[in-house]
Amino acid sequence: MTDADTANPLARFDIGPEEISRVVAVFYTRVRTHEVLGPVFAAHVADWPEHEEKIAGFWRNAILRQRSYSGNPMRVHVSRPDVKAEHFPLWLGLFHEVLRAELPERTALQWGALADRIGEGFRTGIVAMRQPADQPPKLF
Repeated sequence: MTDADTANPLARFDIGPEEISRVVAVFYTRVRTHEVLGPVFAAHVADWPEHEEKIAGFWRNAILRQRSYSGNPMRVHVSRPDVKAEHFPLWLGLFHEVLRAELPERTALQWGALADRIGEGFRTGIVAMRQPADQPPKLF
């Protein structure tokens, strides 16, 4: 058992809040220059430091269970028509690149698996919630 396990026995895996904030900052630095994702984020993010802190809070909540995030990210993503289901594989690919570059392999794999589950949930939710009610559902 590591010191992190003793300090936070509810954590999903061994990572500290500072590392989470650093990964989020590096990721969004890359997002801002991404040819597809950059313009989508730029249309909705006015204050990058504030956005990064909010998303770092989301991840601290998801990983460390700190209750450091409040909000409804599904509603936010669905309410923006320029956020499309096909953006999530790009987002996840870039996120995995950053995780591999910034973290030990085991931690990168653990966080990446969690991000994949969350990202797939968002992608699926966007497709389902945007379907016309009078048409047959799209199958994934």
